[in-house]
Amino acid sequence: MIDLHMHSRFSDGTDTPEELIALAAEQGATTVALTDHDTVHGIGRFMSAAKKEGIRAISGVEVSASSSSNEMHILGYFLAHEDAVLARQLDWIRSARESRNEEILHKLHKLGMHMSWQEVCRHAGDQVIGRPHFARAMVARGYVNSTKEAFSRYLARGCPAYARRRSLTVQEAIEIISGAGGVAVLAHPFVLHANQLELADLIKALRDLGLEGIEAYYPQHTAEQTRFYVQLAKDYDLVPTGGSDFHGQQTPDLRIGKGFGDLRVPDDIPDRLAARCP
Repeated sequence: MIDLHMHSRFSDGTDTPEELIALAAEQGATTVALTDHDTVHGIGRFMSAAKKEGIRAISGVEVSASSSSNEMHILGYFLAHEDAVLARQLDWIRSARESRNEEILHKLHKLGMHMSWQEVCRHAGDQVIGRPHFARAMVARGYVNSTKEAFSRYLARGCPAYARRRSLTVQEAIEIISGAGGVAVLAHPFVLHANQLELADLIKALRDLGLEGIEAYYPQHTAEQTRFYVQLAKDYDLVPTGGSDFHGQQTPDLRIGKGFGDLRVPDDIPDRLAARCP
């Protein structure tokens, strides 16, 4: 059983790297990757725990990036996770997130929603602080009735408390992954809301920038989408990867390696990815 998309407490998951490996072992996983958002700080612990359990572990990351028309995430696999250039770039992304959070808090204050940074932090716990935690703080204060309302009225793109985050370009994201010896893969393409022709054009452009894979097997992909993404991978000589995008207790019905029950990542995918390493 393969799962190449999981998150720990080092980003926005609820489990430690060691707990992820224990859960993976319970589910019968044989190969797993830790792909925390914009950080590789948990990789060492993840690899060490996997070795003790006899599970193959792959060093990974999920890098936030943007193009002229889209925000997207680029997964990186088989990274030299102690690479100095990679560390500096990921530090820059995280500092950009902190600046964005400060701007969101300032905008909420101007809208009459007075909450402290400490309040927002309490709703984040060990997770990387982002808009969901502002939304929870807003609910706790009684400013909105639900996190959904917080987003639809204030925090979503185009709303009065939205703040754009500085991020790497897609080309830069692919370059820092390949520069650290890794393989770059487009994460969960369904979130781009592109039609088939638009996505095919995007994949071709990303392949020319060095993309090596597309995440085809994903819990929220329909069977039709999965078939299309697998075909795209074949058409453009990419590896169709997959994983659960496990975040722990945030999605209690989602399981490592199995998604919502019908996720099946082919066993040969990790070796096909490894063969693409620079």
